[in-house]
Amino acid sequence: MEFSHDDNNDLPLTKFESMLKTNHVLFFDSEEFENIIHHYLNQGKIALAKKAIKLGLDQHPTSINLRLFKVEIYVFEDKLIEADRLLNELYNLDPMNEEIYIQKANIFSKKDDHEQAIQVLKKALELTDDVVDLYSLIGMEYLFLDQFEEAKDFFMKCLEEDTEDYSALYNIIYCFEFLNQTEEAIEYLNSFLDKNPYCEVAWHQLGIQYYKLKNYKKALAAFDFAIISDDTFVGAYIERGKVLEKLKRFEEAIENYSITLQLDEPTSFALLRIGFCYEKLRNDDLAVQYFYKTVHEDPLLDKGWIAITRYYNRKKNYQKALYYINKAINIDAENVTYWKLYSQINQRLNLFEEAERGFKKTLELGNFELNTWLSRGDLLIKLGEPEAAVSNFEQALDFYPENAEIEYRLAGLNFSLNETDKGIFHLKNGLRYNEEYTFIIDELFPEVANKILVKNLLKTNQ
Repeated sequence: MEFSHDDNNDLPLTKFESMLKTNHVLFFDSEEFENIIHHYLNQGKIALAKKAIKLGLDQHPTSINLRLFKVEIYVFEDKLIEADRLLNELYNLDPMNEEIYIQKANIFSKKDDHEQAIQVLKKALELTDDVVDLYSLIGMEYLFLDQFEEAKDFFMKCLEEDTEDYSALYNIIYCFEFLNQTEEAIEYLNSFLDKNPYCEVAWHQLGIQYYKLKNYKKALAAFDFAIISDDTFVGAYIERGKVLEKLKRFEEAIENYSITLQLDEPTSFALLRIGFCYEKLRNDDLAVQYFYKTVHEDPLLDKGWIAITRYYNRKKNYQKALYYINKAINIDAENVTYWKLYSQINQRLNLFEEAERGFKKTLELGNFELNTWLSRGDLLIKLGEPEAAVSNFEQALDFYPENAEIEYRLAGLNFSLNETDKGIFHLKNGLRYNEEYTFIIDELFPEVANKILVKNLLKTNQ
């Protein structure tokens, strides 16, 4: 049994802790020691559990259950040889004890021999009527092996034995999801709900499956039933809010997210979603209030800082936008979208070196969109770094080998650097690929556009 300091069943525990303080040895029967050890293990108080095991074995040296607790500690501490040795002794004493098989399976599992662990656990099944925990352990071992069909079967057996074993239900859905069996998950959940119509967790999971299929009407109905089954189910209100957003019913979505703030501690997710809903309703003042509440609740949520950044960017308050985009980047410096936004804001503030740095970082992170290459190159031209611009556009050609916009830029740059042959080569390429982009020469390289050689090449092609 589990002890609690809030009831009258904790006398052995109180007596034991008193004994530890006074060093005055008191007698406990073996079952009391088992309950004390179980309590400490559940509380994660390993040192106290070990003390209880030692004292328990001093008083009851032949107790198999107390020695099994010692095995459990050995396994926890990765002392697998000692655990195995003790288990073999216990097996010789009591070969029909299913707990011996369970601990043996734990050792195999620790050694990543999950198939052997499964075989041992299946033997344990033959020795007990209390099968739920064993089904769950076998299911977990199959998960370790990525054998999701087999894992799913055993978690289903758990749920058949105990319809309130929600961890088994979540594991079943996890298996369906990994196997991309959304339709099968829906069929299973509907079948389960036919027998257990007030299971809020099952309704919630059913709604999530319908949401994945973009069947928002059925998803909404499922979340409604989850809330009917438990009107304090925060997760159901959150998911219902997401569905209502998809249906563009933003006022109702706000209502659902707001309920979660009353039922539990405010979450940054709900606050952010409320902000986005107000944004969709074009109520910018309330939107930004909730974005600020979001980052107050979770200062490390980069999405909150980005929402504020975009708000000030829309309002053309670029100084504030820059301040907040820097906060987002400090949290997630590997996000390409953030660096692109950082560059755009810096460009609007005429901070061209910072803007170029942002586009360079974007490229380093693997974003090779044409516009990124063009924007960075044009900034390098503006900053008076033609050689770096040439290098940028030559790399861009590897990704966009017959692109007129790149060729005209390389033509202008090479003519500017007195690399006439290269200039002619790239200009001819540009004209061959698309004549309509010749204005790039006029806009970015007006001095080059006035060169007689360039004028003649352009005329020849008209």
